Amino acid sequence: MPSVSHTLTRCAVAACCGSLLLGAAAGCSTTQDKAAAQQAESKRILDARAERQKQRKAKKNKGTAENAKAQENGGKNQ
Repeated sequence: MPSVSHTLTRCAVAACCGSLLLGAAAGCSTTQDKAAAQQAESKRILDARAERQKQRKAKKNKGTAENAKAQENGGKNQ
């Protein structure tokens, strides 16, 4: 019965190809999920960095303004 074994072989090959395609599709979605998570983490890191820089700049500007005000007051009192 060569025709039966040939048919079974075709079915087995088709099943293997189908399972490989499903595995590849699942792998792609996993990769996309990982990429999305990494992008979200990068955004969080950059936002935190921008906030720290903003706070440092505000602190620096506050110190500069206070120094200028002290110099004005010191100059008028002398």
